[in-house]
Amino acid sequence: MPTQRSSARAYGVCIDHACVLLVRAARGGDAPELWWLPGGGIDFGESAIEAVEREFIEETGVRVDDAVLQDVLSDVRIRLNGEEIHTIRIIYRVRALSRDITHEQDGTTNLARWVPLNELPSYNLAPYAQASIQRALDEESGS
Repeated sequence: MPTQRSSARAYGVCIDHACVLLVRAARGGDAPELWWLPGGGIDFGESAIEAVEREFIEETGVRVDDAVLQDVLSDVRIRLNGEEIHTIRIIYRVRALSRDITHEQDGTTNLARWVPLNELPSYNLAPYAQASIQRALDEESGS
């Protein structure tokens, strides 16, 4: 029987000057580049907001505030090692306090970038990231 586990994670949608802040997955091999929202696991005793603020600093060097809950998403997938993982993703809208980026070293991501919104179609976005960015844009436009 495959191993099963659940993971709660917090992510942020940060849109500033018609750009969204994304991070690239640190993957080797032949896998295509995958981009997602800054964020990650919630440490023991940490709130989801504290986690998203910490993860932004770790992955991008950008400090954020004004976290507003946007959505809670859930998905189940099978990892390459056969493990089934149920991920609960708590998505916040956040505000950047700066635009200066530093890249995570030896982490799950290896590049952070302010991506112009009109260039998003050319990026291989994780499905949850694509849905979260679209929802944020829809809410901004009043759709």
